[in-house]
Amino acid sequence: MEPGWVRDQLPAQPPEHPEPHAAVLADLDRVIVPALTQWQHPGFFGYFPANTSGPSALADLVAAGLGVQGMLWSTSPAATELETHVLDWLAQLLGLPERFRGRGVIQDTASSATLCALLAARERAAAAGAALTVVASQEAHSSVDKAVAIAGLDPGAIVRVPCDARGRLDAAALDEVLAGLDGPVFLVATVGTTSTGAVDPLEAIGGAITGRDVWLHVDGAWAGTAAVCPELRWVGEGLGAADSYVTNPHKWLLTAIDCSALWIADPTWLQRALAITPEYLRDAASASGAVIDYRDWQVGLGRRFRALKLWFVLRMIGAQGLRAHVRRHVALGEDLGARVRAHPRLELVAPVELALVCLAHRDGDAATQRLLDAVNAAPDLLATHTRMGGRLVLRVAIGGVRTEQRHVDRLWEVLARAA
Repeated sequence: MEPGWVRDQLPAQPPEHPEPHAAVLADLDRVIVPALTQWQHPGFFGYFPANTSGPSALADLVAAGLGVQGMLWSTSPAATELETHVLDWLAQLLGLPERFRGRGVIQDTASSATLCALLAARERAAAAGAALTVVASQEAHSSVDKAVAIAGLDPGAIVRVPCDARGRLDAAALDEVLAGLDGPVFLVATVGTTSTGAVDPLEAIGGAITGRDVWLHVDGAWAGTAAVCPELRWVGEGLGAADSYVTNPHKWLLTAIDCSALWIADPTWLQRALAITPEYLRDAASASGAVIDYRDWQVGLGRRFRALKLWFVLRMIGAQGLRAHVRRHVALGEDLGARVRAHPRLELVAPVELALVCLAHRDGDAATQRLLDAVNAAPDLLATHTRMGGRLVLRVAIGGVRTEQRHVDRLWEVLARAA
């Protein structure tokens, strides 16, 4: 697809009169769908998944038809109370600490969640009359840099903590970094880094921050949802030390984007950072303090009814269905990892984390690039790359709703042939 192709297919002027439904759908098939990257295709291994499902799509349709605006409790009580309730359900399924119960909010993405956590931490620091220092690992998501810029802090002032050979934040190095800092700190730890899926050692991090003025924000956008499976709860071990935590049902739990779950142990600081109440938004329910007004838990004012699709998914698919979904992908990741380990010309660059497989050709970057090019030349496959220690790495992220063993077999056929 060449840049500008879609616009070239569309008339330069907007329609003056209503067009037939059939004509709009015909152009949808002719112009729009061919120019989409098919994220729901079973051969999509490029990025962390963006799952959807029948119940989620149905709920989005219902929410669009209801057309409610949930900025205040009073503007749609069900939209607010259902959101609080389903996030408590999700917290139970993930085994999150009790301190997060009743304190969840749905953001559009984990990037917005990280920004909100940073603003809350900055507010707490300001209340103490101190400036906030941001600390993150070398593998932390780029949304940390963006949040720092939006918050008016210097992105170049982020203190970076080295990672170990597996891409995990080095807790010993963190201890040294914190010892050299004065004042409050906003620390970002990651459960499932974007490059290699590395899980930072939360328990060791908790030990390093004990007795220090640190707001610990944990980004579990992709891997955090794996904790719906009891045997994968290890991804959240150590969350008891976290002040805020985000994970995205819209990545791996069959709930269409956008649905990012953020929990804040003490939401007072977030409300203090974001609450502005003009006269036209005042009402008795809000003044009573007995309700949540989620407009004070996000940057924007307006709110879509996002909780409805998570409610539909949890009820119509259930915990058992979600666990089976995650387990299938983890098994496929283990299978692909075993094939790479057994191949004489390929190697794993990092341990297989859940359903993310990172591999490279033993002959170097040029040979790895040929692998990636071969995969992406196939019309039914997509993979992406990263760099680990300066080395080119091919990422295979397994997580499609309809991805089965045969699709992984197809990917392996192309990789083995190109190797």
